[in-house]
Amino acid sequence: MTAMRKALFGAALTAAVVAGTGAGAGTGVAAEAGGEADLSHHGHVSLWDGRLGVWLVSENHGPTDVSQATVRLAFSEPMAGGQELPPSCLWSSDRVVSCRTGELRAAGVADELALDLRTAGRPDELTVDIRTVWRDGVADANPRNDRHHVLVLSTGDPYVF
Repeated sequence: MTAMRKALFGAALTAAVVAGTGAGAGTGVAAEAGGEADLSHHGHVSLWDGRLGVWLVSENHGPTDVSQATVRLAFSEPMAGGQELPPSCLWSSDRVVSCRTGELRAAGVADELALDLRTAGRPDELTVDIRTVWRDGVADANPRNDRHHVLVLSTGDPYVF
């Protein structure tokens, strides 16, 4: 991806994340323009030897299609700098990654998102907060299934959410 495309993608994703923090975002308040969907995120997280793996699948239980959503993964420990992310993701800070889900049709599933990250140190544990921060003007009356707080021990075991 060229530097210009990365900058444009970053600006667009940042605008989407900021737009999703306004009134009604994630509160279950119906959006004026958009209908209602029920987004959820499920997967697992593993930590071992200073490495963090995140596998995430986003779903829309409907009834309205969502053209685009943004999921934020916030880590309690900083990640090492200079790491490449999938094209749908960007670093918001050394502890936060924001990713586009792509289109989520009603009763549909997005492609799996897989992150292989290095932590800045070698923590014995960390937490990961996963949540939808933007969903293109569509309300979600059940935000509980798209918000997770996962404690991950450095055992290499998958911690499912």
